[in-house]
Amino acid sequence: MIELHTWGTPNGRKVSIMLEECGLAYNVHKVDISKREQFKPEFLKISPNNRIPAIVDSDGPGGKPIALFESGAILIYLAEKTGKFLSREPVQRYKTLEWLMWQMGGVGPMFGQAHHFLRAAPDKIEYGIKRYVDEAKRLYGVLDRQLAANAFAAGADYTIADIAIFPWTARHEWHKVDLADFPNVKRWYDVINARPAVTKGMAVPFLN
Repeated sequence: MIELHTWGTPNGRKVSIMLEECGLAYNVHKVDISKREQFKPEFLKISPNNRIPAIVDSDGPGGKPIALFESGAILIYLAEKTGKFLSREPVQRYKTLEWLMWQMGGVGPMFGQAHHFLRAAPDKIEYGIKRYVDEAKRLYGVLDRQLAANAFAAGADYTIADIAIFPWTARHEWHKVDLADFPNVKRWYDVINARPAVTKGMAVPFLN
């Protein structure tokens, strides 16, 4: 059984989608970041960076428990545990990891900053809004060009790269992006959004 410590953020939903896609049994532990529960000592034991998500797998490598934080690391771990959504063929494996790292290094931080300046900042700072909304739109353009020649982010197959990117694009309205402006992203988004496991994963933790 996997214990998932999470909240309703794009990073948290990467892992709940992956768990649903892999058909793995898991329990949900809500970590309400609005109440700063991510700073509780018991959570810091498994996530020393005080960020969700984190997991504890009682059946880790060698049958021993393992705790993991950082959503990208968790996706790779679950892919390798199940043999799903990360090819063992070297070139395709690295293309998938390339786009996973693109999400982690670009989409997550930049979209997150756009969310902050548009929705959370106590003062309206036009420079910050323009900088991060422009960068979000640039990244949508990168993805749109990639998807012009590929069904999914890393090629022909649905992978952990798509699972990582999707929850951030699900908040496109938060960063003033109209998917109609990025038709290849819109096509990709609709395909993934229709997957039953994605619907279930996106509802975590609030329906658990």
